[in-house]
Amino acid sequence: MPADRLAARTLELVDVASPSGHETALYEHLRGVLAAGGAACEDLGDGCLLARPTGCERPQVLLAGHLDTVPEQGNRPGRRDADRVYGLGASDMKGGLAVMVELVLAGVPVKALFFPREELPFADTALTPLLAREPAKLDCEVAIALEPTDCAVHAGCLGNVNARWTFSGVAGHSARPWLADNAIERAAAGITALAGHGPHPVTFDGLEFVEVASVTRIAGGVAGNVVPDHVECWLNFRYAPGRTPTEGEARLRELCGGHGALEVVGNAPSGAVAVSHPRVQRLIAAGGLAVAPKQAWTPVAELTAVGIPAVNLGPGSPAQAHTREESVEVASLVRCYETLAAWA
Repeated sequence: MPADRLAARTLELVDVASPSGHETALYEHLRGVLAAGGAACEDLGDGCLLARPTGCERPQVLLAGHLDTVPEQGNRPGRRDADRVYGLGASDMKGGLAVMVELVLAGVPVKALFFPREELPFADTALTPLLAREPAKLDCEVAIALEPTDCAVHAGCLGNVNARWTFSGVAGHSARPWLADNAIERAAAGITALAGHGPHPVTFDGLEFVEVASVTRIAGGVAGNVVPDHVECWLNFRYAPGRTPTEGEARLRELCGGHGALEVVGNAPSGAVAVSHPRVQRLIAAGGLAVAPKQAWTPVAELTAVGIPAVNLGPGSPAQAHTREESVEVASLVRCYETLAAWA
């Protein structure tokens, strides 16, 4: 596959806006490109598109990629030079989508699933309902999520808890704080205790995942002369494969150590590690690929939850995802395409 074609396709997709919840234009664009190239396309509802080479009735490899991006940061339209394609979603994951499109158009025996709303909270996912709705059409021997991995196999994925952490006190005049109970001070004590735990490495199936809890937002206070009685924080906790969602929530409560009141508002499960699957082993061998744990949440969790062995492998770079100067290497696009083509 010529590097120029993959780079041009990636830039083409970058320039079709598809922020979460507004993926229709990209869906229609991809369907048009694939159909014009002779691929068999099927609308699976809810913004999901399945494509395969015509005449390839039951491919046993499923490639999965999300259509959406995070909001624009002045990084669209995109641009390219000899080495990289720049722009919103270039790494996460318009480059991966370009590889999927070109594999199908080249007649490689795969089926490609394009779906929306991956960048939103798990409650908004389109993939889990689709897997329940159309299990026969998505049946496969193994699946590859083309999430950004720098062309390494990233196995499994972290679970992802989002929670509201509130601290209550007693309001009062700032001139007489001993008559009040400062909720900010209560929050500070809780946050300091949580930070004391630090990152926690967990080895699962021979790979080291790192469990981390982070305070991502905080709000409180009424006025410059009022001791506040309420502070609200938002917590994000990433937990390793091997923990169930219930166990993930319990671990977060343990880390909070009884400080404040915790309300879980979202919990995306961790993904199973599938590197021992024979076809995944052949993929690793085919590309001479490095293997690492996926230190993030990806749709691998949804695929493995229904018994589909799945790993992450994509041309994008995790370090580039969601950045203002997001880009993907052209050489990485080529390597990902050639590896998957030779393996599939």
